[in-house]
Amino acid sequence: QVQLVESGGGLVQAGWSLRLSCAASGSISSINAMGWYRQAPGKQRELVASITSSGITNYEESVKGRLAISRDNAKNTVYLQMNSLKPEDTDVYYCNARIRIPWSTRIRDYWGQGTQVTVSS
Repeated sequence: QVQLVESGGGLVQAGWSLRLSCAASGSISSINAMGWYRQAPGKQRELVASITSSGITNYEESVKGRLAISRDNAKNTVYLQMNSLKPEDTDVYYCNARIRIPWSTRIRDYWGQGTQVTVSS
């Protein structure tokens, strides 16, 4: 069993900061890329930022310079530092990890439960 548990969302004012965390636990052989996605009601989930196991990052254009993704491989944890937040950043944020479990060559996607980020103007 693999679990991704998120924390760190909340309600903040525009211009403030938040730090999201997502820890993977369970029977894990290796974790490839990890990432953060966002989803508004009635819309598709979209990538915000991702990071490879070696630390190469990728960001959605609108968040470049304001959000920073990082990971601690020893803790199987990915972070999203969110600075200079804007009302349009309001969404539910989901973490994702591409994980290989023991005795399997297959790599599959696992998702966190989602954490609400609300930015008031």
